Amino acid sequence: MTAQTTHFKVGNGDMTLIETGDGHFVLVDINIRAAADDPKGDAPDVAAQLKGRLKRDEHGRRYVDAFLLTHPDNDHCRGLQKHFHLGPLDDWNEKDDKIVIREMWSSPIVFRRASSQHSLCDDAKAWAAEARRRVRHFRANGYAYEGDKIKILGEDVDGKTDDLTEILVKGGDVFHTICGVTDATFGAHLLAPLLASDDEEAEFLSKNNSSVVINLSLGKTGLSNPTYYLLGGDAEVGIWERMWNKYGEDPSVFQYDILVAPHHCSWHSLSWDSWSECGEDAEVSEDARNALGQPLSGATIVASSKEIHDDEADPPCIRAEREYKSILKPVTGTFTCLGELKGNEPLEFEITSSGGPKQKDRKATSNLTAPAILGLAGAAAGSSSALGAQPFKHG
Repeated sequence: MTAQTTHFKVGNGDMTLIETGDGHFVLVDINIRAAADDPKGDAPDVAAQLKGRLKRDEHGRRYVDAFLLTHPDNDHCRGLQKHFHLGPLDDWNEKDDKIVIREMWSSPIVFRRASSQHSLCDDAKAWAAEARRRVRHFRANGYAYEGDKIKILGEDVDGKTDDLTEILVKGGDVFHTICGVTDATFGAHLLAPLLASDDEEAEFLSKNNSSVVINLSLGKTGLSNPTYYLLGGDAEVGIWERMWNKYGEDPSVFQYDILVAPHHCSWHSLSWDSWSECGEDAEVSEDARNALGQPLSGATIVASSKEIHDDEADPPCIRAEREYKSILKPVTGTFTCLGELKGNEPLEFEITSSGGPKQKDRKATSNLTAPAILGLAGAAAGSSSALGAQPFKHG
């Protein structure tokens, strides 16, 4: 089976579906807006596009093997409660026909982002509640089956994840399992969130949108000559600087064939300066640019955003687009803004047998059916403590 990825047109938001060579489906973020659900709306019906690409199990339930939420803002989880089943799998019903999340992939930071300065939207609260339910299940039973599984991406502060080592992925670790099953065509190198060493650093990381940052490897069995997908959620400049300081001695950690530009092509992932206030005097962070500037030959940077205009808007930001194009120039790469593509169909890539992504024709994909893939235990944690800070304001 050929691995492929689908990047949905969701405006300033993220929504990517990955199908591995072994046939597992990994969904990264969603932004299913009301206009997308409205037959009379002007936004692409991304929920229907997603469902048309997913399989059903032997009970007729449409599913994703894993759902990675990089960041608990509305434009990364909008539509969760409406389109996805939350709660025990026995409560799923055919009438609602919601998508089953076999395994959640979540940062523990999600559970403590709510604060007086940064309130969580209803879908983010629902995600956190479901994650806590799955954590309780794992702690009570020591195992979990599909529908109860969760993988924790990154350690939490004060040892809150120390008893969850079986389902914990620490920063810097690489894993190859999806819903408890080893996938020989898939690898994931977790780069962030970073574990803070003290309260001051914890506040710094939170202020800089400490999203999940992960470099995925996709390809043939054994991952010989894989394709690399670098996903950074809404990670801001301070996070990219910290990661470069941590991993920069081996720049290959950041190499990519596809980069989804962080924070919808925001200038604040590349600079501490405000684009609207400083204009062309805004300075690029050398360390952040180094981390984001490791493209392989012919690489593509995808901006999951609205159209990019030559104005003071951020995100998306014209200055960030120019910087990404300069990064791609030495490798003859391509910059693509989803909001500027004609039509409603998503952007798709398939992983060729010789390695590297190849853009597919933008045509609709038919529905599929297949038996279930059963997994082993999985769960994730979270803290109910409230700790968070206001991210950069746009512009």
